Amino acid sequence: MHRRLALVLTAFALAFGLAACGGGSQTNCGLDGCTITFARSGGTAVSVLGVEARLVGVTDGAAQLEVAGHQITVPVGGQTDAGGFTVGVERVTDTEVVVRVRA
Repeated sequence: MHRRLALVLTAFALAFGLAACGGGSQTNCGLDGCTITFARSGGTAVSVLGVEARLVGVTDGAAQLEVAGHQITVPVGGQTDAGGFTVGVERVTDTEVVVRVRA
């Protein structure tokens, strides 16, 4: 059921462009989730898969994020659950943070 809902939400987002970008952020959604590229400076939020995701900051190579109202810290290459979503950090550079959100 949860996977079916995720597929429906993703298809809806793709069909109607609901993956909105905040300033300095990019989203790329497919059937397997959304990749978000945040500017390292943070402060922007995006709406993906019906929830808001925001980069709070980066400390010691780990990204502090808020996803679906949950504050989480995820190291590069790691992932955790937040509000029914799996959130992973793919990379952190001097200019950007790349995050993957899956239902």
